[in-house]
Amino acid sequence: MKINSFRDPDGRVYINDKHVLRIVTEKGVPFYYEFFTSDFSQKLIAEQRLINTNILDKHQADSLLEQDEDFRDYFNSDSQHNKGLIVEHEKVPFISYPYEWPIEMLYAAGILTIDIAVESDEYNLGIKDASPYNVLFRGTNPIFIDVLSFEKREQGDYTWLAYAQFIRMFYLPLLVNKYFGISIADSLLNHRDGLEPDDVYQLCSFTQKLLPPFLTMISIPKWLANSKKAKNEELYHKKMMSNHEKTKFIYQSLLNRLKKSLMKLLPENDRKSVWSDYMQVNNNYLPEQISAKSDFIKQFLQEYNPQRVLDIGCNTGYFTFLAARHGASVVAIDYDPVVVGRVWQQAYEEKLDILPLHVNITRPTPSMGWGNTEYLSFIERAEGYFDTVFMLAVIHHLLVSERIPLEKIVDLAAKLTTKYLVVEYVDPEDSMFKILTRGREELYNYLTPEIFIEACQRQFDIVDSMLISGSKRCLYILCKKGNSNG
Repeated sequence: MKINSFRDPDGRVYINDKHVLRIVTEKGVPFYYEFFTSDFSQKLIAEQRLINTNILDKHQADSLLEQDEDFRDYFNSDSQHNKGLIVEHEKVPFISYPYEWPIEMLYAAGILTIDIAVESDEYNLGIKDASPYNVLFRGTNPIFIDVLSFEKREQGDYTWLAYAQFIRMFYLPLLVNKYFGISIADSLLNHRDGLEPDDVYQLCSFTQKLLPPFLTMISIPKWLANSKKAKNEELYHKKMMSNHEKTKFIYQSLLNRLKKSLMKLLPENDRKSVWSDYMQVNNNYLPEQISAKSDFIKQFLQEYNPQRVLDIGCNTGYFTFLAARHGASVVAIDYDPVVVGRVWQQAYEEKLDILPLHVNITRPTPSMGWGNTEYLSFIERAEGYFDTVFMLAVIHHLLVSERIPLEKIVDLAAKLTTKYLVVEYVDPEDSMFKILTRGREELYNYLTPEIFIEACQRQFDIVDSMLISGSKRCLYILCKKGNSNG
């Protein structure tokens, strides 16, 4: 897996399976060397809010360039900037993108961004970018990764030039989600730079346009944008004052007001969706069947001790939490952003190593950006990363609702796991299966336990199985062919 970042004028990033390397241009070396070694950056790193960064000395840099041919080619490919410094960042276990986050995670990333901007001012520093792409999640915890976003603030400057970007990429996506039910994916997947006030203005009723928060955050900015004054480039220049104390007050007040505005968009904990009550009222299991299923999964976790688990169709995370409490690092995905948000909230409160993402496995996040190489697809990031994949009570949805052939489902599972697949077979006679088919049961007359096992055995060996008593469901532990079962 290789990712190249090249948009920052002060440096470029190169990521492969072993390293996260940043090349700082010669022009930026004096400031960033001082910043990387400062008490402030070390404080943020110790608090796990800023990515850990090590400056490579000449011997380390030369050795790396000699050993890594791909990085050497990348290092030498920039004909426009001199290379002044190579630094290595800590690797965040699994890369995710803002358009895969539930609203709770975008909110947390926004709060982190504002807090760092506020605290930076105490050191006469600022951050020049306010993009959610500057943040990754280590489990449920947001961490700021764009170290080149920091800059020296001039005394007397009371502007934050990143304010409009923060509004576009944090505030407005959260606003339209709260008031219009538009998902973060719909806001950010097709809008790399976020939403403009004009995009939201068109969604508002006449009354909404005249009431807060739309009047101040949407209508007035749109009306001003149409005026001649808004076209004046002076609007985008820094504003200076001679009274430094007053400057500090204005700047800090701006950031604090923005944080309060963002906090008003914090989602409610009791949000509902089609699948948010699945485990409580609509899961097609009796209590003793859930208990037996849980015991089977717990036994697998204890005996095989998986380290990296992908839970596909996690719902509210019942089995996600079982795996995480056993010590696994879990990425949990579901196409319902409400249940994904619930997983994040609970995992955050329990401090569990869980990264919940809004990903539909039948339409996974595509590759994006220049040449489709800036942001990798979910499948590219996941392939070879997980030693275990959970597909519990999900395959019948893929077969019926999405019409994905069984062989292709098994092939994808084999691509995503390096070792184990924990899967649930749901028979066409199961009542939930019949609900999904909507009277077209005859399309699935071919599906039997024998056919299911035969499809799985093309890629996997069966390690263990359990028929869920009183049901037409069976659990299987499968081991990818070529691996030891122990």
